[in-house]
Formats: sequence, C-alpha cells, structure tokens
Amino acid sequence: MLVEAEIWTVARTDKGNAVLVKPIDGDRAVPIIIGQLEAQSILIGLGSVPMPRPLTHDLFITTFDKLGLQIERVDITELKEGTFYARIIVHKGSELLTLDARPSDALGIAARSHCSVFIDDALVEEAGIPVNLITDEDAAPTTPDNADTTDTELARLEEELSKAVDAEDYEEAARIRDRIRDLS
Repeated sequence: MLVEAEIWTVARTDKGNAVLVKPIDGDRAVPIIIGQLEAQSILIGLGSVPMPRPLTHDLFITTFDKLGLQIERVDITELKEGTFYARIIVHKGSELLTLDARPSDALGIAARSHCSVFIDDALVEEAGIPVNLITDEDAAPTTPDNADTTDTELARLEEELSKAVDAEDYEEAARIRDRIRDLS
C-alpha cells in the first residue's frame, strides 16, 4: 500500500549519496543511493535555488507543461535485486498516465514541482532505517547564547550561497542552504 511521504534529506553515506524518503509522520526513512549530479539536482530543487539556465529536471517540467501534462505525484514502488523503482503519475486531461522513472529523476521532478510523493509501506519496512540514527553534524542550532550572532551568520551564509550558485557548485550551495534553514 502506498503511503504519503517526503524527501527528508540528501546525505552522504559510505556507499555514495543517498536521498532519504520518509513517510509523513513516520519514524523510518528509506535511503536510496543516487549519483552526485542527481543529489545536487534534488538539493537545488528542495532549496528552490534559482539557476541561470534550466537543468534537466526543469526542462522536463517545462516540457510537461507545454504538452498539457500536469504532474500529480511520484511513487516509489518497489525494490528488486537492490534497485529501487519509481513512477511519475501525470494527468493528460482526464486521463492518468504512468511514466516509469528512476527514483532519483522522479524525486528531482517532485522537488521542483512540489507534487506529492508516495512510497510503498512494504519498502519502508524492508529498507527503512530509524531516523534517530541519522545525524546532521553540520547543523548549528540557534540558542540564546548565539542568537546575537545569527543575523551576521545568516548574511555571511547568504553571500556564500550566492557565490556557490554563481560558481555552479551546487553541492556546496545545498549545504549552505541547509545551514541557513537551520539558523532561520
């Protein structure tokens, strides 16, 4: 059975980059190993980082729009021999179309289009890990002790974010975006 989920985060693991998909209000996340470019693209979509030129996922969304297709949702459906499978569900008028996709591409499109994400609950049981085992060592929570410096830190991070985007260092831009979100 499919349950509504969210793209919880993108993380580095000993096996490479992973996008973690977590059921809404769930306590387990499913790590799906993805490539570096796909990780950057998902992070850019999650952070709504403006790009000077459209990336591949932006191109697909524009194409869908021009063809009159409306993205309804993304489903992470199964795991076979270590490979996850996904599909993108789109409307063409009153007709529903199902497009087979790699999870990284489907989630990259979901991050940009803000459509719903669903995951099979059997996958969560089979491949999910408890979220309390996942840490963010880069997080810098705001406390009363550092509240006075938060505005200065945010301004510095905004400047670094702009430089990273200009240099097309999207991985660094995503890390900076996460720090800004933690401080806000």
